Amino acid sequence: MSLYGHQAVHVRAADAETLGAAAGRIRLLADASATGGALSCHRVTLAEGADGANPHYHTKSAELFYVIEGSAQLLAGEEVVTAHTGDLVVVPPGMPHAFAAAPGAGADLLIVITPGVERFDYFRLLDRLRNGEATVEDLLASQELFDSHFLDSPDWREARTG
Repeated sequence: MSLYGHQAVHVRAADAETLGAAAGRIRLLADASATGGALSCHRVTLAEGADGANPHYHTKSAELFYVIEGSAQLLAGEEVVTAHTGDLVVVPPGMPHAFAAAPGAGADLLIVITPGVERFDYFRLLDRLRNGEATVEDLLASQELFDSHFLDSPDWREARTG
């Protein structure tokens, strides 16, 4: 333990667990348990126009989206914004949000959730669902555990199918 109560967290890119397929990859960087609950962090790389996360909200945490490269569409409440390289969007607890690569563009995003929630098992569940090894019922049953509550957003549907 350090003088400050927690150790520094250092994750090498080569050591980060990577999940997903060509259209969308997620690199698990730091879960809440690694940061003393301060934050959870992952990196998402989306192919041109690929979907990221469907509309949902968190009751306890804010979510920060930083566009490392490319362009992303983000739902923030009832507003759909397009963020480009270097842009930042922060969504407060309780606000519906979603993200995807913007039409005609790919996106590389750094995503930080604070305070942290143990989320790595959630992303592993999503990967199992994508691979046919889990069901939508499994995902719906996990909403409270991972503080990820799904909802419908006509604004998001319109922006994505426009």
